[in-house]
Amino acid sequence: MSNVNKKYQVFVSSTYVDLIPERQEIMNALLELDCIPAGMELFPAADEDQWSLIKGVIDECDYYIVVIGGRYGSLGPEGISYTEMEYRYAIETEKPVIAFLHKDPDSIPAKHTEQTEDGKSKLKEFRELSQQKVCKYWNTPSELGSVVSRSLIMLQKKHPGIGWVRGDQVASSEASSEILRLRRRIEELETEMASAQTEAPKGTEKLSQGDDIFTINCKFKSRKLDDYENYSWDWEIEATWNEIFYEMSPLMMHEASNIQLASRFGEFIRRRVNEVVPKAKSFEGHGYISSIEYEKSDFETSIVQLNALGLIAQNVKNRSVKDRGTYWTLAPYGQAIMNRLRAIRKEDH
Repeated sequence: MSNVNKKYQVFVSSTYVDLIPERQEIMNALLELDCIPAGMELFPAADEDQWSLIKGVIDECDYYIVVIGGRYGSLGPEGISYTEMEYRYAIETEKPVIAFLHKDPDSIPAKHTEQTEDGKSKLKEFRELSQQKVCKYWNTPSELGSVVSRSLIMLQKKHPGIGWVRGDQVASSEASSEILRLRRRIEELETEMASAQTEAPKGTEKLSQGDDIFTINCKFKSRKLDDYENYSWDWEIEATWNEIFYEMSPLMMHEASNIQLASRFGEFIRRRVNEVVPKAKSFEGHGYISSIEYEKSDFETSIVQLNALGLIAQNVKNRSVKDRGTYWTLAPYGQAIMNRLRAIRKEDH
């Protein structure tokens, strides 16, 4: 359907006799844009029966434009002109609308203006009403045609219409059914994707995660406070999976290599050792912790676990032959968990 030539139907509303040259310019502009004009010249005898027909035509149009010159127009049963009734109906039905107002109503020839005070007052109120929505201004018929053309192009970009197509360009009923089926499948997949961003993958409920503890083996050296001899230590550091992911996840918002993640993991372990070890009773009398190292297999286990939990995924891209590194990025679910862990919440008042 992407190659189908659509034509958009545009309802042109205005008084008639005083704006014949202007309406002709509008019709030319619309035809040049491959649009289908529709308007009140189709309904020369406006009455209550015709009003139902006019509303039906407006309903079928993609866009509505009104041209306001020096005349208010013939009145309907409620004392409002049919032009204003059409405008109000288009607004009420949320039709994309543009009003085109004469720049200098005082310069319009007297024969094309309202002669009564009541008519002038209603025209003034109608102009003011139309200026509350999108409106453009014109002075001559040719200028009006140009303004309409430019404005309608912008309106089509902002509010794409449904349009009309030739019958021989419409897909067969079988093709339409297939398109409908595929659209429904797309909606189902989009729903699944949205769910994947906020829910853990199936089967991960049996895996260690969240606030569950992971033990990391590390080594370091220290000195006693009363001598200069180095002492070697083997130590177990505990961390939750949330804490580990909290530290490493920002690196993977784009992508991060194994080397980058190992470096961040090491920073986390060194900080944790310096926080926990000095408080331990067995460390009394010691100070100056140095040469902190972690068990590499524990880092590897961490990566495997985060991947198994659906938090991260390997980022496979075409890279140079020399680049043999492994790269990781956040999975959609991981993005949601990172936001939950790291986003700053409002303080309760």
